[in-house]
Amino acid sequence: MTSPQMKRPPQPDFIIGGAPKCGTTSLHFILDQHPEIAFPTDEVNYFDADDPFNWPDLFFERGGRLDYRDPSPDNSETRDWYRAKYEALGDMALLGEDSTRYLFSPMVAHRVKQRLPDAKVIFMLRDPIKRAYSEYWHAMKMMRVTTSFEGALTALPQIVAGSTYAPHLQQWIDVLGRDRVHIVLLEDFKNDRQAVMDGIARFIGVEPFSLEGYELWFNKTSYPGKPKLMQWVNALVGRRVSRLRYMGHMRRDTGLREKLANRVYQFYFHKVNPLLLTADRPPEMKPETARYLSRLLSDRNAGLDALLDRDLSEVWSSWSPATTTDDKDNSMAAQ
Repeated sequence: MTSPQMKRPPQPDFIIGGAPKCGTTSLHFILDQHPEIAFPTDEVNYFDADDPFNWPDLFFERGGRLDYRDPSPDNSETRDWYRAKYEALGDMALLGEDSTRYLFSPMVAHRVKQRLPDAKVIFMLRDPIKRAYSEYWHAMKMMRVTTSFEGALTALPQIVAGSTYAPHLQQWIDVLGRDRVHIVLLEDFKNDRQAVMDGIARFIGVEPFSLEGYELWFNKTSYPGKPKLMQWVNALVGRRVSRLRYMGHMRRDTGLREKLANRVYQFYFHKVNPLLLTADRPPEMKPETARYLSRLLSDRNAGLDALLDRDLSEVWSSWSPATTTDDKDNSMAAQ
């Protein structure tokens, strides 16, 4: 079957660029139901595919040589792979991309500016502590975690990095301009989806549309009923299987190795792994860990209130805005 004839460039008009575990999948799900908008089925992860901090799973060592995904424009294999994603969608009014770690890679904003000069970017944020904890349990489900949350904070720095919004948002705004960056809070999205979607519609260039009749939520999560058992299984088998997921990513023509790897991954992830996911909610975070993260992530996000022009302590119960040097000096002088 041939792809529909394209009358427009086969590339995204807007990108949902992060942050992970902040409702981006549900946003994708809603927008993809609009008759004038289409997305590739899965996250694309093209512009940051060569960033080992964002995507260590896209790097392999074979015979002493580095096997990685090269998203440079002169690499025909990956360039054609990306183009084919959008050619397959046909002549829609708007095409979107969903790649939820773009926010955190320092080169992606520059690449988007160069290669997609008119594309707009949407970022979704949530309470940074809740986001970090959610990412931990997602990593557990995806078979990458073999330790407690506290242990993961030392072994997986991306959990903390993924809740560090302010410096990355500032870079995107500096590179693209404020008019091409739209920022949404998950808490607002949950409280009034229609109002948030009206703002997003205006931003990407479609008429605001009623959500009546739309399916509104996606990605309900199950949790391990016995976390220590799942950590043990992940250490023994799961983390090795999880590495197989991306062996064929960005490869238009995959060989026998990649096809077998995908079959093993799909069987384990969809048939074996769910046997351990029997709980509807995770255990509560330890209070001392929550206190530590409240201070750390508030400090790492210094200036976010001003950037969003909003008092985030009214939205995020864990939020404790960082004290600036001037504030500290004034406080000491008053004593």
